[in-house]
Amino acid sequence: MVEKGKAIMKYPSTIQSMLDRYQCRNSDEYRQALKEIVQEITLLGLWRSQFFIHAACYGGTALRIFHGLDRFSEDLDFSLDYPNPDFSLVEYLPYVRDELAAWGFEMEITQKNKSHESAIQSAFIKGGTLIHLMKITSIEPPVPGVPPNEMLKIKLEIDINPPPYADFETKFGLAPLPYSARVYDLPSLFAGKLHALIARSWKHRVKGRDYYDYLWFLGRDIPVKVHHLEARLRQSGQWTASESLTRASLLQILSAHFAHVDFEQAKADVAPFLKDTRALDLWGAIFFDTVSRERLKIV
Repeated sequence: MVEKGKAIMKYPSTIQSMLDRYQCRNSDEYRQALKEIVQEITLLGLWRSQFFIHAACYGGTALRIFHGLDRFSEDLDFSLDYPNPDFSLVEYLPYVRDELAAWGFEMEITQKNKSHESAIQSAFIKGGTLIHLMKITSIEPPVPGVPPNEMLKIKLEIDINPPPYADFETKFGLAPLPYSARVYDLPSLFAGKLHALIARSWKHRVKGRDYYDYLWFLGRDIPVKVHHLEARLRQSGQWTASESLTRASLLQILSAHFAHVDFEQAKADVAPFLKDTRALDLWGAIFFDTVSRERLKIV
């Protein structure tokens, strides 16, 4: 909540420069840009903590920040290099909190308590959307589309029991200060994305962002790290056959999956993260099945 008449401390000019590159046109684009700036500062804080000695970044945010994926991403996903049940994400959160505070972000960071045994540890970064928009721009409340009590929220997740056969590379960020991060390489990122696409049940809300990212990989002729994908599918129970996963068997899995997807729901999910939604008109089972058979490669 923003208190009326309270002076607002503006961000450092570096943060304002980061925002300028987005050329935001409305409150939704400001909101997405603000989230992404928080994500980059989080990565800087994690680098300072030497987090990337043990872990690597993957998922949509890795594609967005380090490979130029043309859609916004909500969460930060990480994986340990090797299984370690004693790993604790909470040890690294103070570095993130301090880094955000140093750049003027009044954010709360809390670790999520697990209600059941899981290989995923989670934490949330939360702060008032309006107060930070006011600090980063010249706008004053009320702001159309941004309630005074709206919370900006970003989830951090790390897999402490990762499947094998992923490969990694070091990528560099330059804003707000230079930093480095270990990231899954592109074929391993594709394997993780394909696993997410296949493993999410169509009985729940369809995550259209998985399908958008899938097409991004196909469009750039990036092959799938098939051994890593197979390990992920075996771990989650989607592949139990005694033989190894092949391109032909993967295409069969995908074809059966696409036949059951609610693509209208998928399009509705991803549309808010895109500036141009016209390509979504093509989406459907026939389209995804055809481009998969024509373009999918494994390595």
